Amino acid sequence: MNEWSSIFSIKSAAEFEVWALKIFAFQFENCAVYREFCTLMNRTKPQSIQEIPFLPISFFKSHLVQHKDLPVEITFKSSGTTGMERSQHPIQLPEMYQASFRKTYIQQMGDPKDQVILALLPNYLEQGESSLVYMVDDLVQLTKNQLSGFILGNPEQLEVRYQKALAEDKQVIIFGVSYALLDLAEKGLDLSKARIIETGGMKGRRKEMSKEELHEKLKIGLNVSYVSSEYGMTELLSQAYSEKNGLFTLPPWMNIILRETNDPLTELSKEKTGGINVIDLANVYSCSFIATQDLGRMEEGKLRLMGRFDHADVRGCNLLVQ
Repeated sequence: MNEWSSIFSIKSAAEFEVWALKIFAFQFENCAVYREFCTLMNRTKPQSIQEIPFLPISFFKSHLVQHKDLPVEITFKSSGTTGMERSQHPIQLPEMYQASFRKTYIQQMGDPKDQVILALLPNYLEQGESSLVYMVDDLVQLTKNQLSGFILGNPEQLEVRYQKALAEDKQVIIFGVSYALLDLAEKGLDLSKARIIETGGMKGRRKEMSKEELHEKLKIGLNVSYVSSEYGMTELLSQAYSEKNGLFTLPPWMNIILRETNDPLTELSKEKTGGINVIDLANVYSCSFIATQDLGRMEEGKLRLMGRFDHADVRGCNLLVQ
């Protein structure tokens, strides 16, 4: 694919750090927004991962975070409620995104060719330019099964496809935004043999609730023993999926560093809850080092999400606001 595709073969923490520092140097040279941010932070020549600056995720709303020379093939935009400013992520090599999500999905969720994938993502389809829709559509195509696809406002059709998939001895995967899955759960469908993957967010359609409360309602309403989650976002080209214990397994080219909630430059020990800084090496042509607005902690090398910051933007990180 290109010189950076070797990141998908990383096998150790030492190897990860070598690639992270190499990609930092590449992005410092080629991403103007990130270079200016690092310069203002006076962190231009890191010697370790701990010295690399993390760009606040809000910059994807206010600036173009991209390689200075390469043409943009596709631009993904975040979902949101009406009137909300949407983040945008210019993608200059879609093959990097495809390689990242395909490999992670197969490793963590199984091979699509053995599955029927059904998607309940109405708001993402309505707003368009969604990285999640792009990913799920690609996975749907990989199933090579006509039962797979996007379901809009027709739970009866979903149930019919589910039953036919079981008759074909296929594993059924259902991707769904939170409110659409709740709508489905309230109809009392028995989807006990399906694997449910909720992608988060009520998108202004229902009142927000904790992930634990949401999953409990879905387990009861859909008659499933547990619900998986997908941790991904417009600004990242990699994802993580959770298992029964609610912990997210990170692919080898993705890492989490926790930061003090009131001091974005102070790193926390992994067993404490803090702000989530993500290193996503698949983001080669934008920025791989992002300070999110999520809270979490690490448990045995896996991520547990603990919620989000109450305020809109990460404190102390408004250096480039014009």
